[in-house]
Amino acid sequence: MDHLVASDSNKTIFCVECNDQEASVFCEQCDEDFCEVCHGMLHRTGTRKLHTAKQLNPTQARKSENTTDNANTAAASNGAKKNEKGREDAIMKQALMDMDGTIINSSGPTFGDYMAKRSKTVPLRLDAEERQFLRLLDAALNVSEYTDKIDIISYSNKAKRIVGQIKDLCCIISGLLVAGDYKTGAQLFAKRSIKDNEEIFQRIFEVGRRHKIMNPEKMRSNYGKLMYMLMDSVIPEVEDYLGFSCVIPIKTVYDFLKSRESVDVLHDENIVLATREISSEMKTREQIDAEVQRKQFAIQAICEKHANDSISKEEIERCLMSMSDNNAFLKANRDPCDKMLKYLSKYFTPTKHDHGYSLAISAGRHGHRLTHSHSTQYTYVYQSITLWREIMNEMFLLWSMADEDLISPSAYRLTNTGQGLQRIQPCPNVSRAIHKILNRAHKKCGSWVGSSVVHLGDKNVPNSFMFIDKYNQVSRILTPIVSTLDKLEALQNDPEVAAYVTNEFGGIEQCRKDILYDFFRHGFDGSGGDNYFDAGSCIDGRLTSAWNWCSNIEKKKFFPIFLMTGFVGFDGTEW
Repeated sequence: MDHLVASDSNKTIFCVECNDQEASVFCEQCDEDFCEVCHGMLHRTGTRKLHTAKQLNPTQARKSENTTDNANTAAASNGAKKNEKGREDAIMKQALMDMDGTIINSSGPTFGDYMAKRSKTVPLRLDAEERQFLRLLDAALNVSEYTDKIDIISYSNKAKRIVGQIKDLCCIISGLLVAGDYKTGAQLFAKRSIKDNEEIFQRIFEVGRRHKIMNPEKMRSNYGKLMYMLMDSVIPEVEDYLGFSCVIPIKTVYDFLKSRESVDVLHDENIVLATREISSEMKTREQIDAEVQRKQFAIQAICEKHANDSISKEEIERCLMSMSDNNAFLKANRDPCDKMLKYLSKYFTPTKHDHGYSLAISAGRHGHRLTHSHSTQYTYVYQSITLWREIMNEMFLLWSMADEDLISPSAYRLTNTGQGLQRIQPCPNVSRAIHKILNRAHKKCGSWVGSSVVHLGDKNVPNSFMFIDKYNQVSRILTPIVSTLDKLEALQNDPEVAAYVTNEFGGIEQCRKDILYDFFRHGFDGSGGDNYFDAGSCIDGRLTSAWNWCSNIEKKKFFPIFLMTGFVGFDGTEW
């Protein structure tokens, strides 16, 4: 058990913040070790105030180990091997529970309150039956030409065209369901109309929406068809023609637990450990295995404690896995923002700059559309990435708000925005949520450089679907860049490649700084708009500039370095 607690090792672990004092606290959410002073300073306010931590206490670990040894000795003296194994597992489980999940900050809302609030926007993981529905829906949407038939200039009755296309899609789903399971399909559709099977179609459409939120990289083209079809289905005239509703609320973890009267699961003392995303970075195989084992014990303990006639162990585990999926999403999408902020503060400072590495930009030169001094550009980059981090942290909330906006009865208008015919629709829910996030980013950054305008429901961002799709690109932009920066040291393993890097850039550190320098100047310069008026420092323009930088990556001097570190593209496809 020596490998279970970091402080059990002979090697002293120092605080990750000050690198001066011995670490005494491990933060579960930050996944880092701190001394008491630094932990208290960094976790005073904001969402970090709700973080949970464990004390890195060698005495506690030794006590747990002694307890285990004593229990094993007593069990061995009894001579009952079966009882010995059961008692050993129980003591091991208790020891593992004692070492994690201790809430250091007891003032204010508990972590259970935080989990309950977050679970209201976390979709429930699909079960086996729902995955079959998902395959049916995806196959039907693949052959559907819904938007090609509806979003066009036509003089025929639009409501009748919409109804015809929705019925066609339902018929395709019905046929696929019968082909896949004849017995079930015959029971549902033999003597019943589409209207009579309202419930099954509502479930199928809801499964598609729920799956997309948890897996943004899936259903890249089909999700748009689905949401535009559901957007049309709630039009009163269309709903009257159809005779049934296609839309039901998305199933969330909180709603599921509430329906089973088991919300207490989210307030369990082991909930942090049971839903934690396990990272493999800077850890040995033994450490990873130990964390996986602790997580499994925590899940098992919660399931056994809260299972009853209303909710089974399997259903509780499904909810815990759904919350764990949310943490996995945050690690994949939010963590690249944190790493980029660390790189910014490590290689650049706002007050001074190294020779040849000034972040200053001037409008009209090298494609820049903004004029900033070094200090202003540093602040502009810092606050932009900070805002992206906050958006990624609340992405599930924004997605649920976007879903509500899209399927609300609010009318949309089909308009040529310069990028084809687009559905321009008001986005009140997303607008409120993003302005709260923007206000939080303002407070965190202090001063604000540039415009605070958020384009929603206009020709730049026509509707909330486009808004979500736009900010899903954040991780696709930053992850490949961060991955390349992290893997540069591995290039030194090949002498010829190391010589190339030294000759071209002056070494690994210089190469990393050159990449960051180019990205922070040209990826945040207001470029990328269709015209001069659409570009700039607005909230959406910052992301447009970064995406424009990505589109020109092959022209950069350091592009071969990206390829040598495994870069395949910013969209997940081969270059």
